[in-house]
Amino acid sequence: MNDENNSIHDFDFNLICEYFSHVERQGPGSPEVTLKALSFTEPLTDKARIADVGCGTGGQTMTLAQHCPGQITGIDLFPYFIDLFNRNAVKHSLQHRVKGIRGDMAALPFGEEELDLIWSEGSIYNVGFERGINEWRKLLKRGGYIAVSEASWFTMERPAEIHDFWVDAYPEIDTVSHKVAQMEKAGYVPVATFILPEECWTDHFYAPQEAVQEIFLHQHAGNPMAEKLVREQRREKALYDMYKEYYGYVFYIGKKI
Repeated sequence: MNDENNSIHDFDFNLICEYFSHVERQGPGSPEVTLKALSFTEPLTDKARIADVGCGTGGQTMTLAQHCPGQITGIDLFPYFIDLFNRNAVKHSLQHRVKGIRGDMAALPFGEEELDLIWSEGSIYNVGFERGINEWRKLLKRGGYIAVSEASWFTMERPAEIHDFWVDAYPEIDTVSHKVAQMEKAGYVPVATFILPEECWTDHFYAPQEAVQEIFLHQHAGNPMAEKLVREQRREKALYDMYKEYYGYVFYIGKKI
């Protein structure tokens, strides 16, 4: 990967964790979008088991917990994210049924058919969409739901600059129709898909980073890796502003059959 086209995953994990721990969301989304996706699933009971995979600090998890019953386990690789997640659960008085644990989404700590709902906003790319929906399926009860948001192309063709950027960062990015076909092949009924609105990127993801970037650069003055991380985040925003009609996040909701 050349220096001009680094992705965030080429940076030190500790720097990434520190940077994104200062914002409520670690990816595009909003409470309204979380609730819209939830509306396509069947009502749960107090005995329901839910996993939020790649939960980050839990912004979307707390929204879920405030609008559905059951026990929710948040899974994330970064211990500091999990610390913040559990503090957020206490802050919202949800600690009795919402708990964050450190874990690997490639080896989730659940038994077969243990879960009623698997949630994953903007993080399934860490294992890959196709692998994730296939491997996680065995953890769902029959009739259980999976709801994930995933970077997707809106068009069959797009400018070379944005095509190369995303294919380099996430080779599995593909069209919505292809993702739906993968979901069907994996053994789900595709219940719904919808594109996340623009403000999920601009207002809820990029805008909160602006103040964080100045503080982060001040704290890491002279650190070339920190400077490059901020530079790449700013470049990603500039590319989104320029090419947002060609790609974005799409929520995919499926039911195990």
